Amino acid sequence: MKNQPPSAPESSAPPEDTGKANTLSTIGVSLMTLISRILGFVRIAVTTYYFGAGGQADVINLTFNIPNNLRKLMAEGALSSAFIPVFSESLLLDKTGGKAKSIVCNIFYFQIFILVPLCLFSVVFARPLIHLILADFKNPWQADLAVSLFRYFIHYLFFISIAALFMGVLNSHRHFLIPAITPVLFSVFVIACIVLFTRSLSVYSIVLGVLLGGLAQVLFQMPLFLRLGYGFAPRFNFKSPEFKRVLAQWLPVIASSLVFTVTQAVAFRLASSLEEGSASALSNAVVFWQLPMGIFSASIITVLFPQMSRQAAGGDSKGLSDSIRFGVSFLFVFLAPTTVYFFFNGSRIITLALERGLFTRQNTLMTSRVLRGYSLGLFSSGLFNFLQRYFYAIKKFRSTFFVCLAAGALDLGLSLILMRTSLRVSGLALANTLAFTLGSAFFLFSMPRKGGMGKIALLLANFGKALAASAVLGLFLWIFNSLSHNAWEQASLGGRVILFAAESLGALGLVFLCYVLFKVEMLYYFLKRKKGHGKA
Repeated sequence: MKNQPPSAPESSAPPEDTGKANTLSTIGVSLMTLISRILGFVRIAVTTYYFGAGGQADVINLTFNIPNNLRKLMAEGALSSAFIPVFSESLLLDKTGGKAKSIVCNIFYFQIFILVPLCLFSVVFARPLIHLILADFKNPWQADLAVSLFRYFIHYLFFISIAALFMGVLNSHRHFLIPAITPVLFSVFVIACIVLFTRSLSVYSIVLGVLLGGLAQVLFQMPLFLRLGYGFAPRFNFKSPEFKRVLAQWLPVIASSLVFTVTQAVAFRLASSLEEGSASALSNAVVFWQLPMGIFSASIITVLFPQMSRQAAGGDSKGLSDSIRFGVSFLFVFLAPTTVYFFFNGSRIITLALERGLFTRQNTLMTSRVLRGYSLGLFSSGLFNFLQRYFYAIKKFRSTFFVCLAAGALDLGLSLILMRTSLRVSGLALANTLAFTLGSAFFLFSMPRKGGMGKIALLLANFGKALAASAVLGLFLWIFNSLSHNAWEQASLGGRVILFAAESLGALGLVFLCYVLFKVEMLYYFLKRKKGHGKA
């Protein structure tokens, strides 16, 4: 491994202490992400209530999806993936922090020099860009609205890119709470603006919420960013070796991220060519799917990616192996039962969250079918994203690109086939699941033999325990849904809420009980800490 210091690896804590720290940090980030995702549901419910799930909602979802996808290149996707390994190494090797501050300054102004012209270009050439990126709308007013909204939405890319830089810096310094709160602020602003200003601003109320929410994510992180000694003084040097390394790594990461940006854009374009409401069904299902992905997958990546980067830079192969094994185990332990829960209860979740106002029963059924297709790929998608960050941490950028390219090509090919079957828009979700599953297998096959995941027996034990608990959960949900079907169909909204709460609490308690009885690793660390506090 290049640039290894002659000193001992940084990670000298016992594996159990590292496991505790990883578990507690991930749980903290997960809780904040849970709040964010719940507010995301509220945001969707408010949006669909005011704008429905048809023509106008399709335009909103398709148009906002453009800057939302581009942020994967400039924000927490490609640039952060290239930036964090170099930044973490500089923190490890230069205790003065001078190189780290120089890297941050260079990246900040590099973003400014790219994003400002990009936003201006998008405003001037909005109409041809919309016609290029999105399918031709059936109604002329939809195309005009998409052009108008895009001219505003594109500026969200600027705010979220700067916010992602701050987030990468704070996470690398092991500050996780403040960055984890920022998505909550985004949802709060969007919800508030829709409720307060839709009557006066119509659809542009959501534009106001998006832009204010993006700005809030920057301003909320800035005080801690400044307290850590970082700033905005124009002392950038684009010829510095560290910046050149970030840029050299950013280009292949962009290529990898671009694969999935294109595939997702194509998926929405394909959805817009199907029955009306298909694009909204795809967009809404993605938001529900992102709840567990954000809580568990994004959280473990947030905590472990900077750690794996430091371990790789410091030559700590054992610590790196433990991190990989812990991350994979964590994902399966929490995403396996979530997959079962979504598979059996997706329709009921969507009914309670969205089925009101202009959102009809037909919209619920279409969205739930899409969600079921996505839910089958929860673990494989989480594993793919995690292993992708591991390959970035060990600087295997070319291998990562080829795996992403293969997965993206498979996704597109399967999408074109499955959308023409009776699956229709849900075929796009199933294609995504199959592509990520095979992509994860490609990553596992490409992993360096030295290091690996370590403690394979412990990994397999965690897998077996999670599978057993998931099987028990599936049986419980099947029995409960069968017995409560007639009551659910005849119940009022309040009655359905009670049934849903009883089932969900029962499911959660059952999985928790199984994990306690099976002594699942992550839960063991958490409970042991609680017992230790009690004795103290």
